[in-house]
Amino acid sequence: MLNPIHLRTLRECVSTGSFAEAARNLGYTASAVSQQMFLLERALGAALFERSARSVRATAVAKLLAARSGAVLGALNMLEREARSMVLGEAGTLRLASFATANARIVPAALAAVVAKRPNAEVQLDEGDPDEVLAGVLDGGLDAAVVFEYDLDPRDWPVELTRTELLSEPFVLAVPAEHRLADRTEADLAECRDETWICPREDTAGARSLVRLAAEAGFVPRIIFRSNDYGVIRDLVFRGLGVAMLPGLAWPDGGIHPLRLTGRQPHRHVLVLHRDNNSNPLLPLALDCLAQASAEFTGAREW
Repeated sequence: MLNPIHLRTLRECVSTGSFAEAARNLGYTASAVSQQMFLLERALGAALFERSARSVRATAVAKLLAARSGAVLGALNMLEREARSMVLGEAGTLRLASFATANARIVPAALAAVVAKRPNAEVQLDEGDPDEVLAGVLDGGLDAAVVFEYDLDPRDWPVELTRTELLSEPFVLAVPAEHRLADRTEADLAECRDETWICPREDTAGARSLVRLAAEAGFVPRIIFRSNDYGVIRDLVFRGLGVAMLPGLAWPDGGIHPLRLTGRQPHRHVLVLHRDNNSNPLLPLALDCLAQASAEFTGAREW
């Protein structure tokens, strides 16, 4: 394979018609230029210059190489700049995934901060619950994933992943604004034993947490409506169709009334997972921006 350093020197020699002048322009000695051209000729198996005591004359092969190598050297320079930008975290691709309520509340601010600091980077976002995105983090398809776990439904995460808690959100009782409990700030869950309940699908951590919480209060919830979209659940509560347990990120800005539970207050924990050996230089910035966005969101809430 041709040495790009030798090609750069060749272009200067052809342009100047002199090894000595090429050496001055490139910061080499004349003997270093002569040695490079000798090595290039040996690699090609052809003479590149007709040498005399006072000058050198480029052969047709040398002129061809000089003309054609410009684009090649330009491409190598661009490749080097792009690689250096990636190493410094100034460019490259960051691939994240998160779940719906985090995507609605904290992830946009974090991604905007990443883009503002690294405008040449490409930031990608996918959405899914923890079990849907976990494989992507493990196999390298994702750099990191924002996930959740409930106090009442703990889980074991793969040991090869680093997990960092972004926030801990209370799991609260949500009732319609005109509900009999809406003039209070706290309630015993047993007071809602006869209510119609709204919650996510049976196979979810949110649904399992509600059932376990109700069991501790001595009843089985009568669940009539199910949706994995907390926006739908909030709207059903708002319209007086039942009550629900909502994590903090799913709290509305108005329209329904949140109640803390008396006694033990369960929480949902929002975490970010990434591989221990992930070397993407954009990842530390993303983790910092996620932490900052989470802190700002929490600070704006009276949790």
